[in-house]
Amino acid sequence: MANGVELRHLRYFLAVAEELHFGRAATRLHIAQPALTQQIQRLEMLLGTRLFDRTSRSVALTPAGKVLRERAAAILGHAARDLDEVAGIGQGSQGRLYLGFVPSVLPLKPLRSVRQFRDRYPLVHIELIEGYTSHMVAQLSHGALDMAIVRDPDDEPGIVVFPLVTEPFMAVLPVDHPQADHAVLTGPELADDPLVFFPRAAGAHAHDKNLRPLVEAGCRPRIVQEGNNWTTILYLVSEGLGVTIAPRSATFTAPQSVRIVPLAETDATTTVYVAHRVDDDRALVRNFLALLPNGEAQPSGREDRRAGATAHLATVVE
Repeated sequence: MANGVELRHLRYFLAVAEELHFGRAATRLHIAQPALTQQIQRLEMLLGTRLFDRTSRSVALTPAGKVLRERAAAILGHAARDLDEVAGIGQGSQGRLYLGFVPSVLPLKPLRSVRQFRDRYPLVHIELIEGYTSHMVAQLSHGALDMAIVRDPDDEPGIVVFPLVTEPFMAVLPVDHPQADHAVLTGPELADDPLVFFPRAAGAHAHDKNLRPLVEAGCRPRIVQEGNNWTTILYLVSEGLGVTIAPRSATFTAPQSVRIVPLAETDATTTVYVAHRVDDDRALVRNFLALLPNGEAQPSGREDRRAGATAHLATVVE
């Protein structure tokens, strides 16, 4: 029975209900009085009931009109809030963002953008999910994540990456290691040492890049113990289970019982990227990308990832 009732009908009705005078209501609405009268008659026809008792001298609400006066204000208020919410979601100022990250990026600046984003868009809830690079990329592909900050990800169809930070690898040794007092170390000098390392399942490309300082020196890495994160790996090294090669930022929280030594005779580096689905052009995603240190960067292919990230290193790494 109420099919065809529009929000403007309710606005017109409320103006007349509050003024109880068609002329004043028409002036308030900036429309002609005959047009207003026609719209009120249309509303009454759609509802199948009179809303006003009209005489030549007065306008009064009927019982149905009194009920509608209470309900119409609430309906218009709810509609305004709902439409504002829809507009906010479309503009990226409301909603929910699922952001994955690998723990080794925590000492760097990219995740600081989360606080800036929350300050700027307080109605957006950011859900942070920690995990391996390979798991983050898989969740992106499946739609379980909106974005991820990862390290040296494998190529994945449908995923675009932006370089954020490039940094060198460091050798990490127990404090009592014979070479712990060296100013620098090379791959061949670590050739005979057992390694504590992360599993290849965490990310094949990252795994290979980490081992590059050894492999390019002709060494065959001998991994004797795996750890699920760099904190575990560094503490296993401190207990003398082996040595490791780690991104520089991953060593920032290393225990005092290890020595961190720069690697020489290698140009191996590791890069942190932000990744998202190539077809995800939502304002929510664009707004977060704009707050990252290189928010104007363009997506990179495997061949130019390192060069793109190096250009931003000075502004990203403290």
